Amino acid sequence: MSARLLILCPGQGGQHAAMYDLARGDPAGAALLDACAPALDPDTLFDNRIAQPAIVAATLATWEALRPRLPAPALVAGYSIGELAAHGVAGALPAQDAIALASRRAALMDAAAAAGVRGALAAVSALPLERVRAIARACDWQLAIVNGEDACVAGGPASTYETFAGACEAAGARMQRLPVAVASHTPLIAAAVQPFAGALAGAPFHGWQCPVLSGISGVRIASKDAAVEHLSRQLAETIEWRACMDAAVESGISVALELGPGAALARMFAARHPQVACRSVAEFRSLDGVAAWVERQFER
Repeated sequence: MSARLLILCPGQGGQHAAMYDLARGDPAGAALLDACAPALDPDTLFDNRIAQPAIVAATLATWEALRPRLPAPALVAGYSIGELAAHGVAGALPAQDAIALASRRAALMDAAAAAGVRGALAAVSALPLERVRAIARACDWQLAIVNGEDACVAGGPASTYETFAGACEAAGARMQRLPVAVASHTPLIAAAVQPFAGALAGAPFHGWQCPVLSGISGVRIASKDAAVEHLSRQLAETIEWRACMDAAVESGISVALELGPGAALARMFAARHPQVACRSVAEFRSLDGVAAWVERQFER
């Protein structure tokens, strides 16, 4: 069977002040960044209002630079805000619209969080999911992102974080509180779902060149109605990233490339499916290096 390429679009966490630099090495990538990317300030890189559009801009500018050098992808998947960028990679949404929608998404999430209970997120590992789920339920927390059988991100009220973290650690878990105040992918920001669906409905989705995997289910998305539904629902529902990785492999993917910033998705994918050749552009010093690596995988 011939090689099949999966493109991975990251979520928040790996952003940094130099994350536009690789794409700026290409005229098309630089032009996209100059036209619609937010400026990067180290002091605000982890604020939703900057982080979300900046990550989408970096991802899509990198894709714009790499697209002529790579085989056409068979699938695209995105982690949280990365799912919005994924529709841009799939050719269904112009980059400027994806970046504008990322700004709108961030604003709606911030507004929902400000109007409700202050939230928190934490990475939990080394504890089976069902045990985490039971502890979370007792603390009014939920699983926000499922990354593996013993790895997830959980979210809930900041006021009960210490109780939740203490119970998880007592059960043997490793905990890391994330530097955010919005409990993404939990019911705490449900108020953002319908307004974001309305914003998505007004966007010019069309012409998917390959399917996008839904974060909440792992099903293939290649229509506007499905994109609007799944992109809006994921704001307040659990991201099943484990299911997305498995669905990609079941479809016959043999090469995976994360567009960055960061390499978290590449590491997770390689750990779960080591038979798939998987790297992030963040591991390379040049666009030519990225393209050469992909070409070698397709020659095997």
